[in-house]
Amino acid sequence: MRVLAALSGGVDSAVAAAKAVEAGHDVVGVHMALSSQPAQCRIGSRGCCSVEDAGDAARAAETIGIPFYVWDLAEEFEQTVITDFIAQYRAGRTPNPCVRCNEFVKFRELADRARALGFDAVCTGHYAAIVEGEQGPELHRGADAAKDQSYVLAVMGPDELRRVVLPLGEAPSKAWVRAEAERLGLGVSDKPDSYDICFIPDGDTQGFLRAHLGSAEGEIVTPDGRVLGRHGGYWNYTVGQRKGLGIGVPAPDGRPRYVLETRPETNQVVVGARELLTVDRIECSDAVWLAPDDPGDAASGGLFAQFRAHGRPVPVASLVREAPGGAGARIVVGLAEAARGVARGQSLVVYRGDRVLGEGTIDATSRAGAALAS
Repeated sequence: MRVLAALSGGVDSAVAAAKAVEAGHDVVGVHMALSSQPAQCRIGSRGCCSVEDAGDAARAAETIGIPFYVWDLAEEFEQTVITDFIAQYRAGRTPNPCVRCNEFVKFRELADRARALGFDAVCTGHYAAIVEGEQGPELHRGADAAKDQSYVLAVMGPDELRRVVLPLGEAPSKAWVRAEAERLGLGVSDKPDSYDICFIPDGDTQGFLRAHLGSAEGEIVTPDGRVLGRHGGYWNYTVGQRKGLGIGVPAPDGRPRYVLETRPETNQVVVGARELLTVDRIECSDAVWLAPDDPGDAASGGLFAQFRAHGRPVPVASLVREAPGGAGARIVVGLAEAARGVARGQSLVVYRGDRVLGEGTIDATSRAGAALAS
């Protein structure tokens, strides 16, 4: 099988490409240059897509013994990931740019180019597994629960499951991957992992948003409208945030307040007691369903929802799919256990055990018996 291996310059993608070669595939490596200013996209272990990363990817390809190319996808990344990130915060939502990048760059742009060039599949270093089921390939959690990345891959869609190779799905640990890199003579065996948002390498998300959205003074209010303080822009706050509110006035009961929601239309940040963060019903749009053989019937058991990349899966009591397979596909999930800090714009991923069934973007949340409190 002809396989196009995405080489980020890190240890995971390098080992994945080497494993694809060992499996007998005809492999070509490609590094996606996602930044128009690569020298500014890494600070130590923060960020990625730097000149250093491109060089590490090239050396890995040479060691593995595969052809190597660099594709400039900076414009696509700017338009589909960075611009969307800013727009989502402007709309009062909390986006996950890694999900967006996997959807529009790695599993759309890269996969489309791979098919146009005659490749059968794309190979990445994600910690998730493709399992061959009775009805075709299935996406499952990776063997290493601490590194599992199935959450950010759920957006790829059912068609891409047939055209992706994930050699690290059975990797027992990151230590094992590093040991494999050392065995293979890959120079990135001890390279630190990148973390945080890759296009904000200094980790200052508020500073990044301030540079793009400016400032706009508004009110910090209780759910019933009582003004507690002022803020410099609702986009600097996210649901569940406790620190940095700048209120200065304690709640009547002395307990801390949390961000409950942001209101772009009135430039307000709503804060309240922790229990008001609790939700048990979540509505999602732009739904993607990867399991044509599983309708998501909660009565069958083993159904879970996850709202963050490494968040705790929450049991699902009910699931309704609206307009399945269409452009307006939606998922409405009723939770068996209430959850806190679920924000609009986040991805909700539905699992049956360790298998990914589907994904959607959170539009609205609610809870039974909700009441106002200060």
